[in-house]
Amino acid sequence: MLWFTVWTLLVLGTLGGAFLLGRRLWRSLVGLGEELARAGEVAEQVSAHAAELEARARAAQGEARPALGADLDELGARVEELRALRRVRRARRRTRHRETVADASRRWFG
Repeated sequence: MLWFTVWTLLVLGTLGGAFLLGRRLWRSLVGLGEELARAGEVAEQVSAHAAELEARARAAQGEARPALGADLDELGARVEELRALRRVRRARRRTRHRETVADASRRWFG
C-alpha cells in the first residue's frame, strides 16, 4: 500500500510539473509570436523610412551627367566643392575617433 501511495504521488507530481512546464512553454510561444509580429512591423517601418531617405538623398544628389564638353570652370568648382565636403567629413570622422579613443582610455585606464 505504501508503494501505491508513493507511485501515485510521483505520477501526480510529474503530471503537475508537465502541466506547468507546458503552460510556460505555451505562454513563451505566444509571447514569441507577438514579438515577431512587432518586429515585422518595425522592420516594415524601417524599410519605409530607408526608402524615403534614399529618395531624399537621390533628389539632393542631383543627376550625374557626362562632363565631356562642359565648362572647365564649372567642373573645377564642382571638384573643389566635393573636396571641401570630403575634408569636412574626414574632420568629423577624425573628431569622433579621437573622442571614442579618449572615452575608451578613460574607461579602461582610469
